[in-house]
Amino acid sequence: MGIVAGFMVPHPPMIVPSVGRGGEETIKETTLSYEKVADMIAELKPDTIVISSPHSVMYRDYFHISPGSHASGSFARFDAPEERFDVDYDVEFVDTLCEIAERDNISAGTLGEKSPSLDHGTMVPLYFINKRYTDYKLVRIGLSGLSLQDHYGLGMAIKETAGVTGRKVVYVASGDLSHKLQEYGPYGFAQEGPVYDERIMDVMGRAAFDELFDFEESLLDKAAECGHRSFVMMAGAFDCNVVEVTKLSHQDVTGVGYGICTYINKGVDEERNMLEKWQIRHRDKIINMRKNEDAYVKLARLSLENYIITHEKILWRNVKRRVLSTGSGMTEQLTAEQLQERDSNSKVHEELSNKRAGAFVSIHKNGALRGCIGTIGPTKDYLAEEIIENAISASTRDPRFSPITKDELFELEINVDVLGEIEPIESEDELDVIRYGVIVAKGGKQGLLLPNLDGVDTVKEQLSIAKRKAGLAPDEEGCSLYRFEVVRHT
Repeated sequence: MGIVAGFMVPHPPMIVPSVGRGGEETIKETTLSYEKVADMIAELKPDTIVISSPHSVMYRDYFHISPGSHASGSFARFDAPEERFDVDYDVEFVDTLCEIAERDNISAGTLGEKSPSLDHGTMVPLYFINKRYTDYKLVRIGLSGLSLQDHYGLGMAIKETAGVTGRKVVYVASGDLSHKLQEYGPYGFAQEGPVYDERIMDVMGRAAFDELFDFEESLLDKAAECGHRSFVMMAGAFDCNVVEVTKLSHQDVTGVGYGICTYINKGVDEERNMLEKWQIRHRDKIINMRKNEDAYVKLARLSLENYIITHEKILWRNVKRRVLSTGSGMTEQLTAEQLQERDSNSKVHEELSNKRAGAFVSIHKNGALRGCIGTIGPTKDYLAEEIIENAISASTRDPRFSPITKDELFELEINVDVLGEIEPIESEDELDVIRYGVIVAKGGKQGLLLPNLDGVDTVKEQLSIAKRKAGLAPDEEGCSLYRFEVVRHT
């Protein structure tokens, strides 16, 4: 049968009366919309309900699919143990999905279950669904730290699985919107909160699923959303299908955004190949970006690409012409613009070949950090060698990430920060998150944070992160402070 419908829903435990104890009345509009969703699912009579939940088991680089044949849970942690849920899992569907994921090199499976109990991101939707319909089997999938594109890809695998198994499937994308909509809310207010909510409700209200990839990770983080990847995964389940969308409600009265939309599958539409369309736009963006990289970034890219492909380190003397070339060898044939570029390249050559300085190489993929390693002060005889070595380290030795592979090379965005003089300061009043990086030191521990980073808007945040990197408590006192400026190359 395939995916017949999808539903974007929130999961506030307070919406359950035995948990909310009257507080659920503040989100009555959301409750009424949820009841409409449950009525629609009951009318569709699906064989299988797939729920993606931000509160199921979650890994940075792996999608966890709940294993086994059965699971249960309750709202005991919300002081309502009487609200219990017992579900049967669709074992055949899960086995087939795992096989398709393995075939497509999607990092997903049933390994690594931390707890078999149902999470509230799953139980809140089931609370409403089970009142109307119970003749289904469940598939529960956690989100991951993988890219938005990877989540969409798993959604496509879910769609294929529904077809292969012959199941009539409903997809429920569980997820709240921003958690930072009101000062009085549990997470406070951030200006990115309302921006995210308005934008996501517009995109999901139009079923413009390709636009889901354009949300920057920094916006998602600052808005403190939890459902975006869940919505993207559902979108993948509708790849190359036209859907009839209805936006039922959006509330933000608790400081957290709750949005509900419904999607009815209306058949095949090959023009709605959303991931492929985005990939074409993204490829053109990457090509244009690489054309405009300066010599420092070109050197870092050459270094990491060569090392990942050949496992050998390049030599500056062998690549400097490629990095600095103006495209012509005769002075009399150069335009005024080319002459200016040549003179600039001469200065760049001088700095790369003779200057000694610390440098950081930062690598991003699809807007998410993929590696960052650097040196506070010079460790090599000249800057070019510093960049070459740190590019290799950032791409293969950052302990936070697995080594970058050949298949990822085209997608990478690279920055090179060349550090200026490091100077001690007396207090945080001498810092500026845009202009200065900071080094925090105490008792042999040291942490560094570069300036002008996405998501770091205040000196307090900057110092807190630097202290954590040093292995110090965020409120640690008596630290020595240093500041530095950088020249950032992109």
